[in-house]
Amino acid sequence: MLQIKTFVFNPYQENTYLIIDEHKNCLIVDPGMHNYIEEKQFSDYIETEGLTPIALVNTHGHIDHVLGNKYVAETYGLTPQFHEGELPLIIQVQNYAPQMGIRYEPSPIPETFLTEQDTLTIGDETIRFILAPGHSPAHLCLYSEKYKFLIGGDVLFRGSIGRTDLPGGNHQQLLDSIANKIYTLPEDIIVYPGHGPSTTIKEEKLSNPFIRG
Repeated sequence: MLQIKTFVFNPYQENTYLIIDEHKNCLIVDPGMHNYIEEKQFSDYIETEGLTPIALVNTHGHIDHVLGNKYVAETYGLTPQFHEGELPLIIQVQNYAPQMGIRYEPSPIPETFLTEQDTLTIGDETIRFILAPGHSPAHLCLYSEKYKFLIGGDVLFRGSIGRTDLPGGNHQQLLDSIANKIYTLPEDIIVYPGHGPSTTIKEEKLSNPFIRG
């Protein structure tokens, strides 16, 4: 059994996720903690629940999704995992974070990178990746068909889609990714986005003003 725990962190109100199995292992997705208070809230929950973090994944490399990478790496000994196409974005964060008045300790860089063909194992369960570029050059979503969820990062929101005016963005590519990679999933899949409330594939196909199914 897999469960999702959501935290909302940093000035961008970014959703940080834990994917937790029945043995209390957990995957950390897009840690957005940007100050000591948020770091303590995050770690206190893990300690109180008796969780064991086993992997750290970034859906993409924008600042609000990687602010906690260094903290997680130092606290839990986990190297961030992400697609190689996101590396330039993650490197750029250390240059513009100070200009925005945001505390940022540069993210560790892995020696190997994720692809759409890779999977993550947590306990007895497997999570696969869906490559959905457009908001960023090599954005990955985490998908469990068995437990009917998609951690979608900044691809698809309730009633909206990811911005494409940021570095690496491409509006048509994002629409194509949603149409061909996301809307082709079962309609009862719950989408946990990088910002805001969850939604379902069916709901967005019916009512999303940017792209209908």
